[in-house]
Amino acid sequence: MNESPNRMPPIITLLTDFGLRDSYVGTLKGVLLGICPAARIVDISHAIRARNVREAAFVLACAAPYFPPHTIHTVVVDPGVGGPRRAIAVRTRRHAVYVAPDNGVLTPALQNDEPDTIIHLCNPDYWRPEPGATFHGRDVFAPVAAHLALGAPLESFGPRLDAIVTLETHTPARLPDGTLEGAVQYVDHFGNAVTNIPAAGLPAHAPAHVRVEARPIGRVNRTYADVNPGEPVALIGSHGFLEIAVRDGNAAQTLGLDVGAVVRVGQ
Repeated sequence: MNESPNRMPPIITLLTDFGLRDSYVGTLKGVLLGICPAARIVDISHAIRARNVREAAFVLACAAPYFPPHTIHTVVVDPGVGGPRRAIAVRTRRHAVYVAPDNGVLTPALQNDEPDTIIHLCNPDYWRPEPGATFHGRDVFAPVAAHLALGAPLESFGPRLDAIVTLETHTPARLPDGTLEGAVQYVDHFGNAVTNIPAAGLPAHAPAHVRVEARPIGRVNRTYADVNPGEPVALIGSHGFLEIAVRDGNAAQTLGLDVGAVVRVGQ
């Protein structure tokens, strides 16, 4: 790839559920660099729980806005590999491009960055020869991302689509007594339970009190240090959502929390 002096090398991100024990992540990078040696490859995460599309969707939506325009985001969390699900690429108004299976994994990311063009990736000229049925990350998604990084026109990869698969969105509900009811949507590496209740949903001028699975947590604090070590704390985390944590501990383990745990916020 011949880079002009003013052109930055293309950025390709990777988000998978492959882990780091096997050869899968290294293989993706080998394919990418074999086609586009100048690419800068950034790992968003390879620790998504196996086949967990919703978890991948949350992580992608959190990370993608911080990348420069024209970044190519490659997502391989693909429980439907080899089946009828489509492979797609989406270019957004912000000029990011997402390469992913059409299984809803792009839903929250595209809520924050509106799609401009959606393409069904069905042109085998941009795949590895004789692609297998079980590793489309290697044989389809990585080659497509690399050719996009080289400057291949998006429209050359296949026909346009009008719509893609979307995940059902779970939003907090206001109960008759005024309590806001949401749920844990993600548990991070530290065991912090991130809910789907945004900061904007909390009372602006009155103290809010939090309960999770009927257990009282207390009022919403500003930092982890606002409580004593080992105590649970509710606060607005870096993702902009209400978060349940345990200072210097693991809330998921200590409180028995996982995705779907009911969280209520009231006066």
